[in-house]
Amino acid sequence: MKNILKNRWFKFAVVTLIYVLWFVVWTESLWMLLGVPVIFDIYITKYLARLVRWDKHLELKKNNKTYKEIWSWVDAIVFALVFATLINTYFFQMYTIPTSSMEKTLLVGDYLYVSKSTYGPRLPNTPLSLPLMHHTTPWGTKSYSEAISRPYKRLAGMRDVERGDVVVFNFPAGDTVILERQNETYYDIVRQFTSAYGEARGRQLLEKQYNVVARPVDKREHYVKRCVALPGDTLHIEHGVLYVNGVEQNYIDDQQYIYFVQTSSPLSAKAIERLGVSPDDLHYSASSGIYAMPLTNKAVEMLEGMQNVVSVTRNESTETFSAIFPNDDSFTWTEDNFGPLWMPSKGATVELTTANLPIYERIIKNYEGYDLEVEGDDIFIDGEKTDKYTFAMDYYFMMGDNRHMSADSRFWGFVPEDHIVGTPSFVWLSLDKFKSFPSNIRWNRMFKNHK
Repeated sequence: MKNILKNRWFKFAVVTLIYVLWFVVWTESLWMLLGVPVIFDIYITKYLARLVRWDKHLELKKNNKTYKEIWSWVDAIVFALVFATLINTYFFQMYTIPTSSMEKTLLVGDYLYVSKSTYGPRLPNTPLSLPLMHHTTPWGTKSYSEAISRPYKRLAGMRDVERGDVVVFNFPAGDTVILERQNETYYDIVRQFTSAYGEARGRQLLEKQYNVVARPVDKREHYVKRCVALPGDTLHIEHGVLYVNGVEQNYIDDQQYIYFVQTSSPLSAKAIERLGVSPDDLHYSASSGIYAMPLTNKAVEMLEGMQNVVSVTRNESTETFSAIFPNDDSFTWTEDNFGPLWMPSKGATVELTTANLPIYERIIKNYEGYDLEVEGDDIFIDGEKTDKYTFAMDYYFMMGDNRHMSADSRFWGFVPEDHIVGTPSFVWLSLDKFKSFPSNIRWNRMFKNHK
């Protein structure tokens, strides 16, 4: 058995089989077969190795102890980077929760293991990229090059996205970014400038005042939300209650809304801690004795049983403003009263009018890459007048479980299928930023699925 394992032909056969199954069959890329002769040379002919040994100067260097030590470190680092890049591309990546939009399902400070194989990994749009960096290097420059840009391709996964899944995806409205104001979307800032100065003048002033950059799909910021509607579904929200295809959706245990809590005396620190409210999300008016805080149903029941609590009232947003999708004044939707909205699906055709165009405009222009022009009541796509559009991709609707503190699809619309990254499998570390080590470690959350 030992002799077989040491046999060069056996090694060649095993490595070639793994290589072909992974890089040729799974990726459906026949040109990757060009790697087979390289593997053959590494294990059988060793022609390239002889070329290296032909360099006597290099051979002398290899006999040097210092050189050998340096080379061993370089070899180990290169192998680790290559291995980490392959794992990160095809199987999983780590993700940190930066905001409270998914609380209490996922908390600020949770470190997630995100499975890419569940929905199938995407091949990188920008393969020329520094390893283990997203879009920016530590010294502030781009970490990738667009000299090679590949179209969207997803490999086979274990299943499709399902309604109710927690999903990690690239932020759709992150295709354009203002570097000085990255905590705001470019399109919200554009609306501010064009509202104040007019369309042409506003855009001109914005580009003069700030550094504006475009980012490819795989280099946009990562978001994590819950998928509440699938391609072909019709969604609407009524008084904060979510309906899909006319059916009220089950309430998630950790789902939260903002409540106004009237008290006769301030809540104690212990009471607030039992409610699980983050100090960042707690607002209190001493003059009125009213708190504003995000609460689950369980926390509401707890509050209603306290003697110093006068009333607990859930907030309902009635304000219509341009930041609500589809970001058009002709739609009077709000966070809590939204839709009905149909989810576009691949191959489906929709009738286009100037009335419903704001819903599909970003899909046509930004996600599927067509030129779109409107002249009066006429719509032109790639210069041709049309009153129909057929979608090339599936689209999803994502919402945060912390319903009143989540910038989600209610504000920036659909998530295209090519933006889907994966789904969190478990929390491998959770740190509370308001506590010091070691009490800041949330041991009860580690290595558990918190969906």
